[in-house]
Amino acid sequence: METRIAIIGIIVKNKDSVEALNDILHQHSDYIIGRLGIPYRQKKLNIISVAMDGPNQVINSLAGKIGRLPGVTAKAVYSPPETDSQLP
Repeated sequence: METRIAIIGIIVKNKDSVEALNDILHQHSDYIIGRLGIPYRQKKLNIISVAMDGPNQVINSLAGKIGRLPGVTAKAVYSPPETDSQLP
């Protein structure tokens, strides 16, 4: 199955959603390359960046599940699809 590299940007304003967010990320851990969390105390929110390598459907599903959590926003940014001319 063809995979894409993507980053999901997540803003968490509701701390009550953190446990559910971590559960969702754990369910998709096979596709996660890495993640970075930054607490922004002055604004009372957290910023999380999740790097992924997976099928479009999996990445879209994950971003959608995260975005439906109360007080959480998520957006996915994809790398361009690979073409034969881009391969070494």
